[in-house]
Amino acid sequence: MHNKRLQYTVRVAEPNPVLASLLLEQFGGPDGELAAAMRYFTQGLAEDDPGRKDLLLDIATEELSHLEIIGSIVAMLNKGAKGQLAEAAMSEAELYLSLTRGGDSHTQALLYGGGPALTNSSGVPWTAAYIDSRGEPTVDLRSNIAAESRAKIVYERLINITDDPGIRDALGFLMTREIAHQKSFEKALYAIEPNFPPGKIPGDPAFTDVYFDMSQGDGDASGAWNSGENWQVVSDRDAQAAVDGGDGSATVKVSAKEKKTLANMAARTQSDPTIDPITGADLGAGPGAGATTPLGE
Repeated sequence: MHNKRLQYTVRVAEPNPVLASLLLEQFGGPDGELAAAMRYFTQGLAEDDPGRKDLLLDIATEELSHLEIIGSIVAMLNKGAKGQLAEAAMSEAELYLSLTRGGDSHTQALLYGGGPALTNSSGVPWTAAYIDSRGEPTVDLRSNIAAESRAKIVYERLINITDDPGIRDALGFLMTREIAHQKSFEKALYAIEPNFPPGKIPGDPAFTDVYFDMSQGDGDASGAWNSGENWQVVSDRDAQAAVDGGDGSATVKVSAKEKKTLANMAARTQSDPTIDPITGADLGAGPGAGATTPLGE
């Protein structure tokens, strides 16, 4: 059921189509409200646990109300441009300048008539590829926690680029709800015992506590993430390869016919290391080309 009253009152001091374009990041962007609503809604439909199902559908529905708030702010910010474009109330030069002064505001005005579009702040259309659910509660809840964290930071940045008190107030509410949702998802995750590692198949004990010190040199640092009694640190370069005890090569069993075909292909495409052929790069070489093969050879 749709309630005609917004979840939070929208008060916009004055139109600002450029700011409207930036706010679209939370309308149709990867960390925006539509992506969140669809992520949690589809997870909720597939969820068998009654508690998590209720949680996901509650938050999914609230995210749609947040989408309505952001969309309303965008529409209010575009009001001036919408009227001027529709009624040609300004001179051609003034109207052009007002629509092209930054961001994606001209696209919003020309294509969508000033209404909120399902795009991000760069005009890229919303896509279901933003939804990264895997159908495993411990995986999806961790992804949800990360999504709420990312959205919170985007709201912080949007708050920092406007001095409109009404918009800052509404964005502050939306930012705060990301915190509340993260807390709920964390409680739901830790209500599953055990919840780590994700899935059912256990990790190989030979490697679960191993830290491979792959990046060595200036800047090496130690902490709880790579040192202490919980970790076996492997710094030796030779010990970082073929850790299974094999020779570290890649092999495959092929039939005799396939082996013959592969041998023929290898012979046909073999390089001749004894020649230095003249190439197109040599023929067209100019300043900055580096060393080239002398054309007289």
